[in-house]
Amino acid sequence: MPVVNAHPALDALASRTTRLSDWLRESRAGLFVIALLVGAGSGLGAVVFRYLIYFFTWLFTGHSQFGQAGYVGSSHVPWLGLGFFVLIPAVGGIIYGPLIYRWAREARGHGVPEVMVAVAENGGRIRPQVSVVKALASALCIGAGGSVGREGPIVQIGSALASSFGQWVKMPENRMRILVACGAGGGIAATFNAPITGVFFGVEIILREFSVDAMFTVTLAAMIADVVAIPFLGDRPFLHGFPPGIHLVHPADYLLVAALAVVAGLIGLLFKTILYKIEDLWDLAWKNRPEWARPAIGGIALGLILLALPQMYGVGYPVMYKAVAGNYALWFLLVLAAGKILACSTTLGMGGSGGVFAPSLFIGVTSGMAFGEIAQHLFGTAAGSPALYAVVAMGAVFASAARAPLTSVASVVEMTGDYTLTLPVMLAVGVATALSRGLSYGTIYTTKLLRRGQDVDRAAPWRAFGDLKAADAMRPFGSPLPVADHRHRDGSSLAAVTAGLPGTVICQGDPQAVFETESLTQTLCQLDAYGRDGLSVLSSDGRHIQGWITNASVLRTVAGRIGSAPPENPAQGGQGQPPTPLPGYRIIDLSLDRWSPATGKTLGSIRWPNGTRPVSVLRRRSLLDPDPALQLRAGDRISLLMPTATTAPPDLREQTGGQDGSARTAPR
Repeated sequence: MPVVNAHPALDALASRTTRLSDWLRESRAGLFVIALLVGAGSGLGAVVFRYLIYFFTWLFTGHSQFGQAGYVGSSHVPWLGLGFFVLIPAVGGIIYGPLIYRWAREARGHGVPEVMVAVAENGGRIRPQVSVVKALASALCIGAGGSVGREGPIVQIGSALASSFGQWVKMPENRMRILVACGAGGGIAATFNAPITGVFFGVEIILREFSVDAMFTVTLAAMIADVVAIPFLGDRPFLHGFPPGIHLVHPADYLLVAALAVVAGLIGLLFKTILYKIEDLWDLAWKNRPEWARPAIGGIALGLILLALPQMYGVGYPVMYKAVAGNYALWFLLVLAAGKILACSTTLGMGGSGGVFAPSLFIGVTSGMAFGEIAQHLFGTAAGSPALYAVVAMGAVFASAARAPLTSVASVVEMTGDYTLTLPVMLAVGVATALSRGLSYGTIYTTKLLRRGQDVDRAAPWRAFGDLKAADAMRPFGSPLPVADHRHRDGSSLAAVTAGLPGTVICQGDPQAVFETESLTQTLCQLDAYGRDGLSVLSSDGRHIQGWITNASVLRTVAGRIGSAPPENPAQGGQGQPPTPLPGYRIIDLSLDRWSPATGKTLGSIRWPNGTRPVSVLRRRSLLDPDPALQLRAGDRISLLMPTATTAPPDLREQTGGQDGSARTAPR
């Protein structure tokens, strides 16, 4: 009896849902639609997270923001007195420690590295519960005195929301990565009212890939996230407490900015180093004790820091405003900067949850303000306002720690709303980034992953192909060979030379070539089309043959780039289409048998005609490199790159003991 479908309406709905899902998953317009949804979700997530922090701060202290007033206890438990500063971080740790340990251990720490590794190695997949656990744990940590920022949590929250949506739609991995960057960028844009910063953060730090699709998609998400958050959080610049109209008084002040950039760059590296040193000390001290209890016990250590310096409580933006307003003495500014490094490192080392972006801004503002006051004392009003140097150092410290210059410049300009600062901030960020790159490999984000054996910068094969040139993968000749200005057709000369070779010439052909500055992608196309045994590699001016490139040498180079520290890019030279074929040379294939003069000898002991280079040895279907120590056998096929007009080699009878000038001798 035939089965009758009793629910045609449900089947029709399922069919439409499937078509919609396919459209979202496969079309570019579908990607943009999802980006808009992700932007709206991350914007709302940023709003909820901000109010969660306010709520837990009020719950513990009786104030929505706390710490800037110094030794003021909680209005809820006034009987605790100063003991409040020691006990509250431990109470918070008792709550969020088990929460993280039980449901989402990746929510521990500053969050951004986990998103970076999810994009680089896990196809953008993040567990859905991470967004909820990260929001609660970070809000509890900050509300209970954790001296960390909120950008790391909101990045992880927005990214987890985006990843969950992408997994539900079954997005392919390449688009899933872009969606995760959308979630991160949208969260940054909404929480700081800085959409441009959100775009650069998502692309430069999370995705680490600049493409038109990625830029446009993350821009959509950041724009929508900011639009959604503005009705709740306001549309003023986030750091509106900075004095307006600060500017460089004299062009010579750029020298002071450059000097400050060096100092700030070193401070950024110091922050990163101390952060992970303190985490190591906590790991050593805690050993195999229960991880869920670590934040509670560590909270006592953090509480002692807060007891000594209550301004370290929470994120610390109100303290930054008081610093740039000139309310702190020079010595106390330096104490605040050092205290923030210690307090933030302790919070994260003990197992807390929060970001490092806000602490780096705090450290930059206080140290930069101190630098500005010293400069004003030495050079008078010509040095300009100390607040200017506070703003400049704010961007330079983060640029040094995170090595994200575009994000650093955009964040300072957008968050202060003062676009006249663009040039000095660009100078400081550039100097600090270059200094950081020269002195250290990992950033404040990637060092956490490097310590686990994960290098997200080397784990992407497409990045290795994008950066490499033919010169990186070639096997260089000992000395370059000259390229003829025109073709030589002296067949008799070439025939005389090949007649004296220690083997039978089985074929010959015109060699093809690539320039040393050509991308590896283009080189692989040339190898596929013309380079069975390899290709000549020309210098950028086309006048010399620098080496030989094969499929095997390309694979070795790419494997080395992924598995070891990347070398610097080669100098970029002139580039054009190489001549086809390479003039003045021929590819000669020799076949060795048991009577060939070269059989049994090493490749390096054979005296080839002038200008001739062995480029490969084929043995039993395996292509070998022309190693001078390679012992030749009967059946080997040697490929030679040989000039078409050359002099004959020395008498081969001296090498082989042959009785005539032929390439073969009779067996003894």
